[in-house]
Amino acid sequence: MRFLLALVAGALFGAGLFLSGMTDTTKVQGWLDVFGNWDPTLAFVMAGAILPMAVAWRLTAARKPLTGGAFPAPSRPELDHRLITGSVLFGMGWGLAGLCPGPAMASLSYGGLGGVIFLVSMMAGMALAPGIGGKLDRLASAA
Repeated sequence: MRFLLALVAGALFGAGLFLSGMTDTTKVQGWLDVFGNWDPTLAFVMAGAILPMAVAWRLTAARKPLTGGAFPAPSRPELDHRLITGSVLFGMGWGLAGLCPGPAMASLSYGGLGGVIFLVSMMAGMALAPGIGGKLDRLASAA
């Protein structure tokens, strides 16, 4: 049951990314080009994601997941070097390629070789991140 729910949720998420234009790299890059030919339409996609999620967090406080366990508590992130570095790298990749992890997966079926190269590069970065993060931690503690 848990696998089936995950499959349906993932398919729905991928379809939403496709229908909203998040898998169109030129549309995403147009959203990020605020000083050039800015395309504000993805603001509706963001609002369409943030607003329901805010309501969902409020509603799940006293409920349990359908498949058991418990919902995770909202975290209180600290602004540290790891968050800043990760945010900068994520933003650079998103701006250069016009894709982030979700849309990259959704675009695999039609993205051609460029989508595959992006996904392989992204996975390589994910594999290298723990080692680089450890080095950054050591540098930060030495300073």
